[in-house]
Amino acid sequence: MTSVAAGGSVMAGESPLATLRKRALELTIPSMGAIMFSPTVAHAYENFRVAAGDTEGIHDGPPFMDGDLYKWLEAATFAAADTQDGELRAHLAKAATAIERAQRADGYLHTKTTIAQRSGSDLQPFSERMDFETYNFGHLMTLACLHYRITGDKGFLAPAVRVADFLIKVADTTPELLADCNICPSHYMGTVELYRVTREAKYLDLAGRLLDLHGGKGPEGGDDNQDVLPVREQRGAVGHAVRANYLCAGMADYALETGDPEIIEALTSIWTDLETSKLYITGGCGALYDGASPDAGQDYWSVTRTHQAYGRPHQLPNTTAYNESCASLGLVMWAWRMLSLTGESRYADAIERVLYNALPAMIGADATTYFYVNPLRQVRDLPYGLRRPGDHKDVPPPPSHERMRQEYMRACFCCPPNVARVIAELPYYVYSSGPADLWVHQFVTGSATTTFHGVPVTVTQTTDFPASGDITLKVSAGAPVRGALRIRVPRWADTVEVRVDGAHIDRVEKGYVVVDREWSDDTTVNVRIPMRPRLTVAHHFVEEATNQVCVVRGPVVYCVESADLPEGTGVESVAVRASTPFTETAGTDLFAGHVLLQATAARLPDQVPTGQLYGELDTTPPTALDITLVPYALWANRGPGEMSVWLQLLR
Repeated sequence: MTSVAAGGSVMAGESPLATLRKRALELTIPSMGAIMFSPTVAHAYENFRVAAGDTEGIHDGPPFMDGDLYKWLEAATFAAADTQDGELRAHLAKAATAIERAQRADGYLHTKTTIAQRSGSDLQPFSERMDFETYNFGHLMTLACLHYRITGDKGFLAPAVRVADFLIKVADTTPELLADCNICPSHYMGTVELYRVTREAKYLDLAGRLLDLHGGKGPEGGDDNQDVLPVREQRGAVGHAVRANYLCAGMADYALETGDPEIIEALTSIWTDLETSKLYITGGCGALYDGASPDAGQDYWSVTRTHQAYGRPHQLPNTTAYNESCASLGLVMWAWRMLSLTGESRYADAIERVLYNALPAMIGADATTYFYVNPLRQVRDLPYGLRRPGDHKDVPPPPSHERMRQEYMRACFCCPPNVARVIAELPYYVYSSGPADLWVHQFVTGSATTTFHGVPVTVTQTTDFPASGDITLKVSAGAPVRGALRIRVPRWADTVEVRVDGAHIDRVEKGYVVVDREWSDDTTVNVRIPMRPRLTVAHHFVEEATNQVCVVRGPVVYCVESADLPEGTGVESVAVRASTPFTETAGTDLFAGHVLLQATAARLPDQVPTGQLYGELDTTPPTALDITLVPYALWANRGPGEMSVWLQLLR
């Protein structure tokens, strides 16, 4: 199973995903490019010019700024292919030249180190573990491969090949450096991508060697970078969530090419641990601002402070949920590779969860502001400040109910270009193809072109999903040919009805309805997925969701915002009954393409006032409260205020 290639999958219509991508192409990516190429704001492009000696200056920004530029260039590559935007193409050409000029003769490429050496420093490659050199290398290799596939141009590919060859030399001579400086390991994905493009076995071998060097440190390691155990022996989602998901995505890439059974066993176990005990209902990953994971065992040597961490199983706070945006994006990358590896629909379900909830919540409706941290509840009067990554260290955090999206231009620019590239690449997550198969993973208006046994086949999908679950697929083959159309059955669905020429199709494999037949000029496949609001509860170990419910319709998680509540009503006072009926109305403006949910709920009496920790229960009966629930995907677009995904439950 492979993704339908560039140009072969197209998104259209006005669905939430199509709108998200349209805004990204028109606003997000161009505006971010202006910032990346500004010498006074992000300074990302300028760092390469300074490193090349083309201009005077210093390195500005974090050591991973090179990788942030590479991520934006990847997004720009997809956007330019779609829009033919001349300015994006000019930025790509300028960047390719600057990157090549900044690269050392031996292939090493890291602007922070090169600029330091130009200033007389004796800083050496891989001498600082947290300089993110291999992270930057990985994003360069991924950019280069995707750019080459789309354009046929080797402007980025040549520097990427030299970087990979440099890594091979280091692995041969001083492998201990790579075993230590492998923070946030995007380079495992990058080296496998380079193998796929060049078909040179040395790059796949390099990926395997790098994975063997990752972990196995025992008491000398920690969960922050998942390096206590060798990768083949890991069985749980632990530590820094972005690093964990990047590691697993790289492992999955390697398994796709080699079939390594030990890595597949490890990945399957880690995924099960994540999905059954550590994943938020929105697709958020990495619950804890600062955790110690694992922190409940007797092996005290492995307890390390871990930022944005997977904590204990079921440790899923709401107000203080960290959920870095890059972690959920890393989950999409990992899930896509697991889907390609196994063909199991549960991985497409996980991608859908992120695409309709976590991902759109990261970026404002203005398409130019971002959340780095993604909580499931925002409240007033929190007596402590919650950090906002991206702010300078001397900037005090805003009041708890005023934590809005930011531009992230100064202290940290990690997540926005990652958000941009995943949105730009959304068409790639909709379909996959095989020699005589086409998988429909996501439901969005558009088309896909592939071949069955060499015969051109086009599938055109029409739907207003997720507002409804009605999907029409028109299949047109250039000549009569046999093949299978495989349509995902979401796990949240009560039933999925698939009909071809009025005949019901009931064959299901790995969570996909299989329509296996001879296709000709035009065949219509009708799919109906019933949609209804579902009151969802959490396992009783999830303490912060005890006696609470989350309202979910289709894949969309809903929340209540203070913008829809009477003044003075806090989100903690809103309660629903198990029998509460919901009325569905079509969303407009901000909520276009979605369904809004209205209900008569209950307002609980206020209990313990601020300044007290406990109080006697107020037994005053609740009063009626009309509420509107909106998609979590679009929260925080109507000004400061409170928000909650989980609501009190009245029995």
